[in-house]
Amino acid sequence: MPSHAPPPAAGAPPRPGTAPAAGATLVDWLRVPRPAAGPGVWRHAHVPPAPRPEVADASLLKRVGISLVLCFVLWRLFVAGSLPFAGVPLDLFTPEDWWTHGLRREPVDHRGLAATELYELLVTLGMVYAFAQVGGWRTAFDRLVVARGPWYRALGALIGALVLTLLIVSETLPAYPLAFAHLPYVELGGAASSAVTYLLYAVIYLPVILFFGRLGDWAGLVHGVLTGTGASTGAGPAAAGPLPGAPAGPEDPAGWPQLRAAGLGESADRLAAEAAAGRMNDVDHVRIRRAWDSVLVDPARRTAFVQAVRDKGAAACGHPSGARDLPVRAARHDLAVGQVRLGTVTDAEPNPHERRGTGLALDPGVLGTSMLAVGPSGAGKTGRLVRPVVESLMLQALAGEAAVIAVAAAGAPLGPDEAYDIVVRPGDPSSVHDLDLYGGATDPDEAASLLAEAFVGDVPGLDVRRAATALAQLIGPFRAAYGRFPTVPELRELLDGLPAALGTLRQALENAGRQAMLRELDARTRQHGVHGDPGPVLADRVALLDRPAFHGFFDTTGAGRPFSPRALEHPIRVRVDLPERGHADASRLLARLLLAQFNASVAARTDRSLFAFLAFDDASRTLTPEAVRGVQRLRSANAGVLLALRTLDDVPEPLRTPLLGAVGCRVAFSGVTTWDGKWFADAWGTELVETRDVTSRTVYAERPMTRFLHTLRKMVTGKAVTTDAVTVRQVERERWSASALANTVPPGHAVLSLTSVRGERAAPLLVRLGATD
Repeated sequence: MPSHAPPPAAGAPPRPGTAPAAGATLVDWLRVPRPAAGPGVWRHAHVPPAPRPEVADASLLKRVGISLVLCFVLWRLFVAGSLPFAGVPLDLFTPEDWWTHGLRREPVDHRGLAATELYELLVTLGMVYAFAQVGGWRTAFDRLVVARGPWYRALGALIGALVLTLLIVSETLPAYPLAFAHLPYVELGGAASSAVTYLLYAVIYLPVILFFGRLGDWAGLVHGVLTGTGASTGAGPAAAGPLPGAPAGPEDPAGWPQLRAAGLGESADRLAAEAAAGRMNDVDHVRIRRAWDSVLVDPARRTAFVQAVRDKGAAACGHPSGARDLPVRAARHDLAVGQVRLGTVTDAEPNPHERRGTGLALDPGVLGTSMLAVGPSGAGKTGRLVRPVVESLMLQALAGEAAVIAVAAAGAPLGPDEAYDIVVRPGDPSSVHDLDLYGGATDPDEAASLLAEAFVGDVPGLDVRRAATALAQLIGPFRAAYGRFPTVPELRELLDGLPAALGTLRQALENAGRQAMLRELDARTRQHGVHGDPGPVLADRVALLDRPAFHGFFDTTGAGRPFSPRALEHPIRVRVDLPERGHADASRLLARLLLAQFNASVAARTDRSLFAFLAFDDASRTLTPEAVRGVQRLRSANAGVLLALRTLDDVPEPLRTPLLGAVGCRVAFSGVTTWDGKWFADAWGTELVETRDVTSRTVYAERPMTRFLHTLRKMVTGKAVTTDAVTVRQVERERWSASALANTVPPGHAVLSLTSVRGERAAPLLVRLGATD
């Protein structure tokens, strides 16, 4: 692993501007080409880098020169008749009476002479073509001439055309004799002879002009000079794609061709006029495009779609909140393909040549494999990763394409409250929304399973299934008696086995005649206090939520406005502010509860067209064995999670390998320890690299004169005469070693690997985060 890395960033990069908001800017933005690329490549105006040259320029020039010399020598020998068997093909394919007999066969008349000239011309062209392929003439022309600009390219082709013309005029190439020496000029007459002569000139020189004109792109240069778009001497080959201000065509995305193809020309004109007038932004365009896609799936929505466009224009098919953009954007987004730009891949040696200098972006196709990010405090996990990702998904939620939940400590900079539809603040009396402790479940066994995972999933040696059974034996009878699940104080009393609470519940069950639930309650009563009973541990964990600060929260009586992840079937934006400062243990419990509810909810969704995402700004002590297994199943449910950690020590050691295997995207920020780096290095594996070992050996001369010369050279240079032995071999080497991750990643950078839901992979890349250039 190379020891050099790019210098650290001078400071935080400037905040990028928002995506196109209106008018011509939006139209130009829509027309920018977005070629298909690998996972993580910022596709907006992406130009694939030129492939790395396999041969150095000096070696290429040497190769061209040698091939030219060999071609000239071989051609001269052929013309002189010094090559053995060079005339065999001519003898085989021409009649015998065209030639004289003897050792050196000569043409008898003009027929043999014409055949000889044609054969020489064909063999010459064949030699030139063969040596051009072997010598890499076209590669040299592209690299050394075309790369300098269109004027150099045109001039180089013009010089080649002049050289070929001189060879034709001087009859070094037998084009003139072949064309003109065998015509019956006397019989043709003056006018006909002139016409044939000009025709033959055209036959000779038109291929020359066409070949070198195409090689030098003379037509493109003339067009560029006339239009003022391609006369710069420093411009290389232009990237394919329309110019930002190109006029609209039948496939212009700003003209809504999909609506016109369906016969909705009036709707397309209305939307195009909205964009031209500055009343449409990128969120509007993507939202309406998605609404049209739903019309294609269900044609019954066509009338409603047309009516909405006619009445509201760019505001048609709006988000339930009525918002059409975020109050502020802190990252650069390309909603046309659902990407958010995180930074730029550096030019450091570990990065593949084809990815150097390209933008690094994330989209649902990559986030659907889930992401693990590890870095110490201050490394930039929140500002450079979590917030851009959450912001991108909030924009996609406004466009009707995603649903997102952001979980962070209170005060984390994940955007203003106005950017969210729901903000849940457990422990804050001013919180408008509450958190559903049971995740919207109606089945007591399912609710008990979620609670057990959150309460004791992190307790070593405690069987979560027994804990779920114990909870089900209490909340099942309670729901049967009162038609709801118990509140936190009621659940704590039942787990503590208070006689008054159990007696009241028993009486309610007897009055309702629920004998099956009475047996459940009796079973819990018998198990209370026995060895291995999970009840006391569960009661202690419930007590973390039964604090005065949480009074009125987790209400199950219907008095509050609880939120549960089951609402992710709608394009919703949610932020949960955990009370980390005063209730750290309760915050970790709630984080585990949200992760368990999210895994269960997205797997049970009937409509998986929306991409669901859960982002943890700090996932310390949140992961359990069942949670890791749930993360593995998310990509098939069109969902994903982002888990940010300060260190992998916050995850139990038995779960670290399964966790790194469960997520498809891994991020190691600058400042990770070598212990954390070791886990990432093992997850990224090894690759075959070519190594060159040079061994120097001192040369000992035997002859006196040679020994004298070696001694004199050593006196002058101070070095002994040596010979080098080079050994080239392929070895397996870690993509990134633990030491390199810990010591060579500059501040503001991260090493990041990606996997798409389709299985495409991007090797670990050193990325300068926040770069927008």
